[in-house]
Amino acid sequence: MAFFLETLFGGLMTGMLYSLVALGFVLIFKASGVFNFAQGAMVLIAALSMARFSEWIPQWLGIESLLLANVLAFSVSAVFMWLIAVAIERWALRYLVNQEGTTLLMATIGIAYFLDGMGQMLFGSNVYSIDVGMPKDPVFILDSMFEGGLLISLEDLTAAGVSALLVAALAIFFQYTSVGRALRAVADDHQAAQSIGIPLNRIWVVVWTVAGVVALVAGVIWGSKFGVQFTLSTAALRALPVVILGGLTSVPGAIIGGLIIGVGEKLSEVYLGPYVGGGIEIWFAYMLALVFLLFRPQGLFGEKIIDRV
Repeated sequence: MAFFLETLFGGLMTGMLYSLVALGFVLIFKASGVFNFAQGAMVLIAALSMARFSEWIPQWLGIESLLLANVLAFSVSAVFMWLIAVAIERWALRYLVNQEGTTLLMATIGIAYFLDGMGQMLFGSNVYSIDVGMPKDPVFILDSMFEGGLLISLEDLTAAGVSALLVAALAIFFQYTSVGRALRAVADDHQAAQSIGIPLNRIWVVVWTVAGVVALVAGVIWGSKFGVQFTLSTAALRALPVVILGGLTSVPGAIIGGLIIGVGEKLSEVYLGPYVGGGIEIWFAYMLALVFLLFRPQGLFGEKIIDRV
């Protein structure tokens, strides 16, 4: 039982990381109705900026405090992601208003390649580390219930707590603020939103900035656990089944979908892997996503799209 609970908890923590990346997809889709293939590149460049600024700022300012250096590096990285959002809106999106979804999709693919190249040009192509002071040592809990207790990673637990706070803040932002309502209106119909005075360019800057900050948080957590390297951009591929499962228009769906896939991967690999030669963790999420595409393409919590002609 103890081993099962450890595996279950590990799957939940992995699922939270998937959910953070998936949130970027959901945010962009809710505001523009387009699937953002640049989200993986945004996670990469955000993590690179955090890693490099956390190295450079102490050298520039002579700061010895790790906490202060990380706070400044995170703030500068957030501003950097805002500048990227402004540039994307000004030089790409404003010329694509009311265009077909395929056109916007191709634009995000081009943005992804641009961000990959810019990240390498500005920050280098080596493997970097991020140290934000997250506890690395595991702890044992529930000693009285299980012999030897349960082995829990404090780093994973901290990451899950940060993710939960971020999700709660985003849910409140979308449901109870005027900007959040404007974002939903823009996603439904660009022309109708403009006709009632919603500034489309500002809304897109806001949502890409929020998606950039989400990518920054995800990049910091991934970078702290595994290091920052250019393969980090492929993390978005791990999040694709999450948004398919949870629904492209649902913030809670991204979280629940991530948890389901994280737990499913771990449990299937541990308990079914020995019987089929292993490797289930690699393809489990994609097979589950395929099933949903066949029988419930809008996902668990996504809105069913009905076109009337």
